[in-house]
Amino acid sequence: MTVHSIALGSLPSSPEQARMWCARLEEGGILYFPETPVSFPAEDLEFLLSRRQTGSKLHKNIAYKPGRDRLSGLGRDESGSEEAGRLQAILRRYSSAVSAFLAGFLTPYGGRWRLDFASYRPIEEKGRDLPLRRRNDLLHTDAFPTRPTRGARILRFFNNINPSQTRNWVVSEPFARLLGAFTPGKLALPRAADPLSRAARHIACATGLGALVPRWKRTPYDEFMMQLHNVMKEDADFQTTCAKEFVEFAPGSSWMVYTETASHAVLSGQYALEQTFLVDPSVMVIPGSAPVAVLEKMAGEKLT
Repeated sequence: MTVHSIALGSLPSSPEQARMWCARLEEGGILYFPETPVSFPAEDLEFLLSRRQTGSKLHKNIAYKPGRDRLSGLGRDESGSEEAGRLQAILRRYSSAVSAFLAGFLTPYGGRWRLDFASYRPIEEKGRDLPLRRRNDLLHTDAFPTRPTRGARILRFFNNINPSQTRNWVVSEPFARLLGAFTPGKLALPRAADPLSRAARHIACATGLGALVPRWKRTPYDEFMMQLHNVMKEDADFQTTCAKEFVEFAPGSSWMVYTETASHAVLSGQYALEQTFLVDPSVMVIPGSAPVAVLEKMAGEKLT
């Protein structure tokens, strides 16, 4: 079973239990809390549930960037408004609450992560009209087009704040078992960058040119993960015939998963919160489980 349910009564975990939860995550499992361990003020929930995002195709969600304390994904008429300020404060509190919970729950990691974006997803996922590579309802592993992780693992913590509707996912094989369906036939294994490519990447990052051509910022690992994300979504045969497990996340529940490892898709659901962490692969309980470790072992060379 991919999903491992955790009752609030079992928290906090012992050191041994915490290592087991980390191991299950690292292998591609989902840790599921039927009752969220992160508390929300009632007025914050009421405000979030009252929102309706515009039909813009540009943004899948409203993002909060903790490092800059900024929001993105709002309409032009919303930016700088009193409502935007309140939403920013709510997401700031949410980001802090999730960070505090995980610091005490995933203790083997010792907080060795970088806090990435938090997001609010107020629109219904089912039936969204998006370009194929941006669709959430197709199985994929995560890669960020403009924010390469350089081997860090993508840990995402979700909350279904919808009071009556489940959030429905489908999951398939984890990364290590998934690779055989795409390499080497459909996707070549990555190779270490040559000196010229490394120099170009360094210049792009130092000068800001990477913002104009995102792939210039990517390591060979990041480029492979981006290609895998795209190839998975474009492969209709894989989407139809691969092993699948359907998961329903109840109203008021939370779950977390390494989304660069667990192949997943969101089929339906409205009103969700999410916080992303980029976790140092050197602190893994099972070091060989990290996709960068799997790929470097197969390639026989460093990829970041």
